[in-house]
This record gives sequence, C-alpha cells and structure tokens, in this order.
Amino acid sequence: MKDSAHDAGTAHAHTAHEVHAVHHSHPDQSQGHGHGQSGDGGRGGPGPHGGASWGTAVKATLHCLTGCAVGEIVGMVIGTALTWGNVPTMVLAIALSFLFGYSFTLFAVRRAGLDLRSAVQVALAADTVSIAVMELVDNGIIALVPGAMDAHLDDGLFWTTLLGGFAVALLITTPVNKWMIGRGKGHAVAHAHH
Repeated sequence: MKDSAHDAGTAHAHTAHEVHAVHHSHPDQSQGHGHGQSGDGGRGGPGPHGGASWGTAVKATLHCLTGCAVGEIVGMVIGTALTWGNVPTMVLAIALSFLFGYSFTLFAVRRAGLDLRSAVQVALAADTVSIAVMELVDNGIIALVPGAMDAHLDDGLFWTTLLGGFAVALLITTPVNKWMIGRGKGHAVAHAHH
C-alpha cells in the first residue's frame, strides 16, 4: 500500500492494519510506524492479525484512560457536590466514564466520515472491554483503600487513591489492549476507520 495514495481523512475499505499503519505514520514518529523495533512493522508475535507493539497498546490505553478519567472525576465532583452517598456517586462516575470514553472514539470516527450508527458500533467495539477493565480496577482500588470512599475532594487521600487507581488501571489494561489489538479487536476496530 502506498501511504501517499491514502487520504487519512476518509474511511476506506482497507484492512485494519493497513489503515492503522497509515494512521500512525506521522512525522513525529521516528521508527517506521511507531509500533516497535521489530523488523515486521511492530506487529510481531503470534495471532491471526500479527500482534501489536507495547507502544501501540499504551497509546490506545491512554486514549481510553483519558475518557475514563474525565468521566470519573466529573462524576465524583457532581456526586460529592450534591452530597450523594458512595454508591450513587460511584455509579454516576462509572456511567460518565463510559460516556466520555465512548465519546472520544465516537468523535474521531465521525470526523473520518462514518455515519452515526456505524460510529456508535465502532466505539462500542473499540472501547467496551478497555473501559470495563479500567473501571473495575480503578473503582476496586478506591473501594479497598481504607477511608478513600469517604474522602472529600479537598482531601489528599481522595486524589492519591483516584490517581493511583488510574495508574494501576493503565498497567493492567495495557496488556489486555495489546492482546485485543493484536487480534484485530478493541482499538484496532477504531483505527480501521480514522
């Protein structure tokens, strides 16, 4: 495939890896397509779609984590400001994490030309597992740290637990995303469309 012949601003009927390679061939990436050091374009490893590099998995996870973090923080702020209890605040934070996480992907694939219905399907396929793992890990940590559930927004324990939970979620979700992208699932679905 010739990169110069591809218009990255529109959706085409290419394989996920062809479009993914073009999408990541930005000038700021010094090694091929930014997928790793191996001679196979960074797709090395077993699996029907060739695997994915750790760099690709980290980028996908950070993209997802950004939406989750925004939703989580907004939900916690709203729940705390309204003096809700722990459970309703956590439910709101999780719901907003999914909403913001999906929205980031939805807007990207809509800009690439997908209709709304197709864009929603891509966002759901790309992000559901990643967001679910992140939320499970992050909220599990918040629930397990003594006092974190009762900490207020002006309490250092609130922020250190929340940010620590995000860090652990990143470490646990990145291998999940690496495995899924390497099999043409998860974030690989979104990359086929933008």
